[in-house]
Amino acid sequence: MSWQPTNDPVLGDPKSCDALDLVIVPRTRDLGDGFEVRRALPHGKRQMVGPFIFFDHFGPVQFIPGKGMDVRPHPHIGLATVSYLFDGSIMHRDSEGNIQEIQPGAMNLMTAGRGIAHSERTPDVQRRDGQKMLGLQSWIALPKASEEIPPSFQHYAAESLPTITDSGFTARIIAGQSFGATSPVAMVSPWFYAEVNAQGGVSVPLDPDHEERAIYLVDGEIEIAGDSYEGPRLLIFRPGDRITVKTTRPTRMMFLGGDALEGPRHIWWNFVSSSKERIEQAKQDWKTGRFDPVPQEHEFIPLPE
Repeated sequence: MSWQPTNDPVLGDPKSCDALDLVIVPRTRDLGDGFEVRRALPHGKRQMVGPFIFFDHFGPVQFIPGKGMDVRPHPHIGLATVSYLFDGSIMHRDSEGNIQEIQPGAMNLMTAGRGIAHSERTPDVQRRDGQKMLGLQSWIALPKASEEIPPSFQHYAAESLPTITDSGFTARIIAGQSFGATSPVAMVSPWFYAEVNAQGGVSVPLDPDHEERAIYLVDGEIEIAGDSYEGPRLLIFRPGDRITVKTTRPTRMMFLGGDALEGPRHIWWNFVSSSKERIEQAKQDWKTGRFDPVPQEHEFIPLPE
């Protein structure tokens, strides 16, 4: 998705658990037609968790027949995008010629590297009939040595991702390693991403194996060391001890994080880079039409002024 910066106030929750570094209340923006987006990253107090530099929670929204989502072609550099759905579907098209309908539970990783353009639209059948949409959009900043790799796209259907079932909860391993299982998705740096669905009154472990880690509460409620947190919230933990979260009602949450990158990143519109000069180049490349076009598309989002 295309990103517009926001000047919304920095919000947070009080916390007493020593293992918790920061609790973020996502900032909400209404994009029209009741389509709300909640942004957890980047944040005034935290740019990244591992390589996760952008984290948006969109919906739920019910599109009536004839309506849908239309994100016109727009560019990216220096990052990989993860589009992950709970409800609805999106038709992805990119300048590498990839066309893929994104469906709930599937992993879709588009690596921009030196540059890619893509569009995201509601598929024809769902636009005709109407659909409910709920999902997450994440950006993964690439290591400095990999920022200019060739663009690529990976798709893994929900049933091809490992799923762990324990007493009272299930976990789908979207990327990396978690709960003793490994996703088949290829990555250029160590990070992990898992969807966890738990009944109420269940304890779920967050392992200490990763340098940086967080839990995004999509909906529901958890308790940590006597403190309760309701979704939507992003809870960022310090490195070290194993964390156990207890659900107080049915809860859907994302476990995420990974190794910290070698330094902060510059972020402007849809561009992420360790170099300001590289972002300036990307601006000019998009403005002057030097990005490859997206097949079957005749529109584009202009460079913001």
